[in-house]
Amino acid sequence: MSSSVQLFKDQKYHELKGQCIQQGRLFEDPEFPASDESLYYDSATKGKVEWKRPKDLCEDPHLVVDGMSSHDFHQGKLGNCWFVAACSCLALRKSLWQQVIPDYNEQEWDPKNPGKYAGIFRFRFWRFGEWTEVVVDDLLPTENGELIYCRSNVRNEFWSALLEKAYAKLAGSYQALDGGCATEALVDFTGAVAESVNLAEGKYGEVISEQMKLFEDLMKVHKRGGFISCSISSSGRPSEAETEMGLIVGHAYSVTAIRKLRLGERLMFSFQAEKLFMIRLRNPWGKKEWHGAWSDSSEEWKKVSDSERKNLRLTVENDGEFWMTFEDWCKNFTDVDICRTVNTSCFSLHKTWEKEMMYGAWAKHPEPLLNRSGGCFDNRDTFLQNPQYMFDVKKAEDKVLVSLQQEDRRKYKKEGKGDNITIGFEILKVEDNRRYRLHKLTVQERVATSPYSNTRSVFLRRTLQQGRYVLIPTTYIPGVPTKFILRLYTDVPSKLRELKADRPKMTCWSLLCGYPRRVTQIKVHSAEGLQKQDRSGGADPYVLIKCENQSQRSPVQHDTTSPVFNTQAIFYRKDIDSPVTIQVWNSNLLSDRFLGQAVLAASPGDPREQRTLRLRGRDGREASEVPGHITVKVLSSDDLAEL
Repeated sequence: MSSSVQLFKDQKYHELKGQCIQQGRLFEDPEFPASDESLYYDSATKGKVEWKRPKDLCEDPHLVVDGMSSHDFHQGKLGNCWFVAACSCLALRKSLWQQVIPDYNEQEWDPKNPGKYAGIFRFRFWRFGEWTEVVVDDLLPTENGELIYCRSNVRNEFWSALLEKAYAKLAGSYQALDGGCATEALVDFTGAVAESVNLAEGKYGEVISEQMKLFEDLMKVHKRGGFISCSISSSGRPSEAETEMGLIVGHAYSVTAIRKLRLGERLMFSFQAEKLFMIRLRNPWGKKEWHGAWSDSSEEWKKVSDSERKNLRLTVENDGEFWMTFEDWCKNFTDVDICRTVNTSCFSLHKTWEKEMMYGAWAKHPEPLLNRSGGCFDNRDTFLQNPQYMFDVKKAEDKVLVSLQQEDRRKYKKEGKGDNITIGFEILKVEDNRRYRLHKLTVQERVATSPYSNTRSVFLRRTLQQGRYVLIPTTYIPGVPTKFILRLYTDVPSKLRELKADRPKMTCWSLLCGYPRRVTQIKVHSAEGLQKQDRSGGADPYVLIKCENQSQRSPVQHDTTSPVFNTQAIFYRKDIDSPVTIQVWNSNLLSDRFLGQAVLAASPGDPREQRTLRLRGRDGREASEVPGHITVKVLSSDDLAEL
């Protein structure tokens, strides 16, 4: 077994199987017994359930019959259409389901060697940042000789029922799987990054350009091994009601294909004459299909050649799978859940990402500097009392993917605390040399806010400019403790790390060399009226901020005498009489040229508003004026944990 796989309840599959074979008995799982406590977390809920093994339900049981298909299963009595929709997606990707069902051939029934069968199976799920192996016996809940939960279309195939049992064991009971989101199961099957899209809010049914962007994005997700599911919000309508077009409200459908369908030039359809943008869905019930245009037996299919129909695997059966145009899909569904398999392989033809992952927790503490559960940005007094993570964007600009995931709370349903907590995060552009926690928002720039949602994870994509950033994950309201994992993907390494210290550490060396007495924050916003440096009348300026023996330099701004720098720096100063100097330089190939500077005392009593200062020569504060001004904001404090 790989050392990277954790064992749930510390149960070792091969060891347990060997013991059962040696003793000539079938495995019975003491950690998830065949009893009501494994079915229900609510003691008031009871049923007439018999636990039976596959050999008691059919003559020739198998784990998998004739390979896996998205048609392999039906939902059963449990309200876990979301889990079954996720299984439909999983069945389409052999490389992924073989990860979830390791060595499936070894686990398969062998009629020639019945003595090697021990009634034990193992499955693997990506749980909170690591792969976890779950062992189960093959006792399954039945009524009147029929499986009552997830079951295969093929009577003697049991992979879906056993997978469901392993997932229920992780959650604490079968009942804990009642109600959920397909992306949760898909993340657990793959370790993918989950994203939710509201089709109604995004107006994808109305704005064709947005619709086309979404289609291309989803097609790319699907081609690269990602998963997509969708649903219709039940707001104002009873859940599982049927729409006029045959779709079920509040029900998870899996997307099994996305295609551009080529048609004859004569036909005028959505977007272009020669193409129709199509999507194929599956209802986990295995029945109840779309009745609109391009449904299984609709007239539209007569306009498509037999070979194209065969290529699209069109079947005119009430099997729960159907096609519809992407435009109709955007208009009829309200919510889409996307699972992206983010490529981090070095050996890929597609774009690869650098991944960083951190484990963290929101934890309450009465001392503000130790509290780590401050709530969202609206809670201005406590917002910065959250975990803080710093990362760097090294390129001029970089696309950043962020996923924040809270721990799975289904296991707490028995205690009445099983609902997801509303979570989200903020990204702030901070001083380029910051190394300690933020205590007050002053010169920092709020550059991105994730959606806040009571889903298990939230996701954000943003293009960020070069610089240093602090990412602050939060619960929506303060004082809600729980664990989380944070994943960050960038084009080049970002050095994601948690900011833990509030101020520089006092050491023995500090006694000899001195300890900082003042903290000063500077933001150089812009400059204007700089001396022209080339024949075209422009310049290539940058700013250099100097304090004691430290300095911070901005990126070069090209071809301008009125540059916008937005450069931030923070200094912990031992010699408070030593001034802060802000210099403007012109970048040259051979030797950079000094354009002017401003010298500041940067005392706590100095104005904290943004100021425009005249540039001067190098002879100190009384030096002669030179062309140009700079606009700056400077804040100082003798409390090192104020800024």
